[in-house]
Amino acid sequence: MVEQFAGTWKLTSSDNFDEYMKAIGVGFATRQMGNMAKPNLVFSVSDGLVSMKAQSTFKTTEISFKLNEEFDETTADDRKTKTTFTLENGKLVQKQSWDGKSTVIEREIQDGNLVAKCTMDDIVAVRTYEKEA
Repeated sequence: MVEQFAGTWKLTSSDNFDEYMKAIGVGFATRQMGNMAKPNLVFSVSDGLVSMKAQSTFKTTEISFKLNEEFDETTADDRKTKTTFTLENGKLVQKQSWDGKSTVIEREIQDGNLVAKCTMDDIVAVRTYEKEA
């Protein structure tokens, strides 16, 4: 089921992302870069291992994981998190925990686009990506 995410996805819209970054504790300068960056997401799946690469002119990060297995992640904004990915009702759900805080990023395919819903407390950001041919 996670195979539906495989491919390269280009960011086409981003709503409320600055507020989300503030909520997770990203500093002003990094938020400015984060708001300007238009990352591509590249997903690949091989032997049960999922790789997700976020590529932008600002920074490229890559993580590899197995579903339902916690791992240590260093995020693009340098948070050190305990992260778990699960597949729930067709959604790829990423849960990050650090310093007594937690955030959830739900990614799903809607109308051929990849929609990422980022939630921290009562702040929700939505980022939409379209698949590159």
